[in-house]
Amino acid sequence: MKGITNFNGGGASNICKFATLLKISGFVLISVIFFFFGKHFSDGSYQQLIFFASHQNPESQTTPSVALSPNLNKSFNDDTVSSQQQRQTLPPISSSPPALQRMGMLDEDGRMTDDFEVGEYEYDPKLVDNWAEVNVSDAATRRDNGVRRIRVNKFPICPESMREYIPCLDNQEAILKLNSTGKGEKFERHCPEKGKKLNCVIPAPKGYRSPIPWPRSRDEVWFSNVPHARLAEDKGGQNWITVDKDKFKFPGGGTQFIHGADQYLDQIEKMIPEIAFGRHTRVALDVGCGVASFGAYLLSRNVITLSVAPKDVHENQIQFALERGVPAMVAAFATRRLLYPSQAFDLIHCSRCRINWTRDDGILLLEVNRMLRAGGYFAWAAQPVYKHEAVLEEQWEEMVNLTSRLCWTLVKKEGYIAIWQKPLNNSCYLSRKELTLPPLCEPDDDPDNVWHVDLKACITRLSEEGYGSNVTAWPERLQNPPDRLQSIQIDAYISRKELFRAESRYWKEIIDGYVRVLRWDQFKLRNVLDMRAGFGGLLDKLINSFTGSFAAALIENHMDCWVLNVVPISGPNTLPVIYDRGLIGVMHDWCEPFDTYPRTYDLIHAAELFSVERKRCNISTIMLEMDRILRPGGRVYIRDSVSIMDELGEVGSAVGWHVALRETSEGPHASYRILTCDKPIQRA
Repeated sequence: MKGITNFNGGGASNICKFATLLKISGFVLISVIFFFFGKHFSDGSYQQLIFFASHQNPESQTTPSVALSPNLNKSFNDDTVSSQQQRQTLPPISSSPPALQRMGMLDEDGRMTDDFEVGEYEYDPKLVDNWAEVNVSDAATRRDNGVRRIRVNKFPICPESMREYIPCLDNQEAILKLNSTGKGEKFERHCPEKGKKLNCVIPAPKGYRSPIPWPRSRDEVWFSNVPHARLAEDKGGQNWITVDKDKFKFPGGGTQFIHGADQYLDQIEKMIPEIAFGRHTRVALDVGCGVASFGAYLLSRNVITLSVAPKDVHENQIQFALERGVPAMVAAFATRRLLYPSQAFDLIHCSRCRINWTRDDGILLLEVNRMLRAGGYFAWAAQPVYKHEAVLEEQWEEMVNLTSRLCWTLVKKEGYIAIWQKPLNNSCYLSRKELTLPPLCEPDDDPDNVWHVDLKACITRLSEEGYGSNVTAWPERLQNPPDRLQSIQIDAYISRKELFRAESRYWKEIIDGYVRVLRWDQFKLRNVLDMRAGFGGLLDKLINSFTGSFAAALIENHMDCWVLNVVPISGPNTLPVIYDRGLIGVMHDWCEPFDTYPRTYDLIHAAELFSVERKRCNISTIMLEMDRILRPGGRVYIRDSVSIMDELGEVGSAVGWHVALRETSEGPHASYRILTCDKPIQRA
């Protein structure tokens, strides 16, 4: 028994030692195998895994993701240059260093140069086509997965009495405090003070319907969308507007052209063939526009007309114009400059606009002179032109005398229309007799400074370089960098035209993505607002992403829309360039409400606006204003920094929009995102 016991005990000990040795040997073998496998996979012959985590928003960061890089073994040439940034991509890895290619505006010594290249923007169409399918996230889901930066309670519905509310023009408290109203001060901007700004969403009229699309809307709109019959009652006999069952109809007439706007336009062009609508004359201003039939019918002649009128006894005339799909703004000739640049309009028209042009040393006609392009035309259709009554004949003589001192030439007087032409240069002004009134403005007066600037009873000097008078004909002027670029105060001088072209290419690619992926070509767009326009041309990028031609795009691709380009006061004043291109725009401060009726625009576009204006303005206030002027069923596109998107999404949801966050075509690690917002036709 003892032997057996010793044998068994020694055998067990030997077996344990053998098992331990076996484990150690196996561990060594496995280590060697892993070593060789690791070396094999690290030699680059197999597809590598790239580990990355999103750091775009640290406050809402979720679990890091692991994926194959979509850019593996691809090379890119993305040297798109914008006016605010220049981006250079790394070249593909190679055994020898690539040739140096300088893409910046500074040379090797840090000096500005115009000898630089702007790379072409290239992208993978497959990636862009998949953009809409894979890069959309519902804002509510996105916020629930991360840390909520801000929470905004849902804004209430405003009282029914505010249905047509324009904050800066309906401020009765401020209007009652005015010292004088004799010069039209009550029709100018008087914005609510802090604490009294809009804090609710404006309701639509009962029975509101999606607007009738253009071009049908030129001739008829739904009564329920603008339920105000007074204008039809007052002007029914003048062929302006009539009520027909559930619609308003617009016969195309006016006070001075009762036989129709088309016949009236034919008469003007026969009087002055050099006006050449759609070629020499591209941008017009219609003062005291009524329901804007003058501008509505000029659109078919490739002339874009900004129609303006005050919110007076016929307060809804601008609302009718906008519902029809005609460019229009509420504005008044009173005591301040209008918010448009010098030499903006090729033609300024006034048909019975009820303005006393000769009052106060002609200060109102001097404002027309400031905005009228050198060599441009002023058309006046009014009773003093053709009626032989003592009072009216005296008014005519005053007008002739004033226009003569302004160096305007009376080119033609026929029937009830008189047309003057502005000089091309300062030679006539300088040759006037000494002490002739009105005087020339001081050389340091900036005629493009318009924000809260009083009217001046002086003649605006024309540029000695010919800026403003040397624009090309339409449509060539749309893409030609205008010479007035040199007068814009931006951080470049020699390379301004290259920056202009680079920005155009950059935005063309962005808008092309909007059209291809977000299907803008399928939207029934008519009234479009660009809240931060730069050099202008959201419209030309949008339409040229199809065929490269404005007229062809409108006809072939049914993009029958117009764009109001807004230049914020917080940036460089590029409005003169916008008008030189044959587009329209306005100066504005987005810390304040906009001068238009509720339910004005089908689409509002804001690029890099909020990341700039958040330093000055309340984001909620801006977005409530956007909601006020956005039509039910309309859309908002906000392209801005990743860091601000959570807040914008929260406010958009609080306003009542359906919001979604999208990546740009540059991929998930780009510093920008696009917030798309849809305003429901009926609010919950």
